[in-house]
Amino acid sequence: MSEAWTFIAGNEAQKILLIADHASNHVPLDIDLGIDPVLLDTHIALDIGVAGMAAALCQRLNIPGILGGVSRLVVDLNREIDAPHIIPTASDGHALPGNAISHQERVARIARFWQPYHDEIARVILRMQPLLLVSLHSFTPRLATQPEEDRPWEVGILYNNDDRAARIAIPALEGCGVIVGDQLPYSGKILNATMNTHGEGNGIAYLGLEMRQDLIADAEGIAHWLDVIAAVVQSCANRVED
Repeated sequence: MSEAWTFIAGNEAQKILLIADHASNHVPLDIDLGIDPVLLDTHIALDIGVAGMAAALCQRLNIPGILGGVSRLVVDLNREIDAPHIIPTASDGHALPGNAISHQERVARIARFWQPYHDEIARVILRMQPLLLVSLHSFTPRLATQPEEDRPWEVGILYNNDDRAARIAIPALEGCGVIVGDQLPYSGKILNATMNTHGEGNGIAYLGLEMRQDLIADAEGIAHWLDVIAAVVQSCANRVED
């Protein structure tokens, strides 16, 4: 256990590892972001619904999971270590004055949270040698800064160069009647740091799932989607090396 990550135990022989970068809205007591605490329950602070969906999915498939332990406003675990906005100073129209920190403070925060999180992922991958990584995220139906943007998708599939699992998952989800966004609402060509490092960097197939947050924001929603997502993940794991 670590302040940087939470581990969900599972059968590592299943060869599937779930990773959720933005599962937590935790801000350590010694870090002051300078924002209204109400914002910590919104999409700018975490991927709403992901922690519950991740726990349910790990239990259903009996697979291990690694969940980020701090809010994306503290440090964005799904960014490269040298990315300018790894410690954001604004998010969806909200300023984060507490993140106007010195270079030394920036380096220390990355070393405290980002580095051990990615080190743990690397350790678990080395130990279990997974055939499939599942990257679980959620997205808001509407950004405050882009209210005109329509986001009708229920699930988005993200990938960069390795589309092995994506090409299995997209038709499988469509076959279940799911409204699927291929590289929508975000593009894995741009926002794919964790999977670029641990998936593509190791030649491991991965399934990047972006679920609409209002669909998994409560236990009822998670229960509704669990059968569909678990079946798609298992299908990818069974077929990805075909």
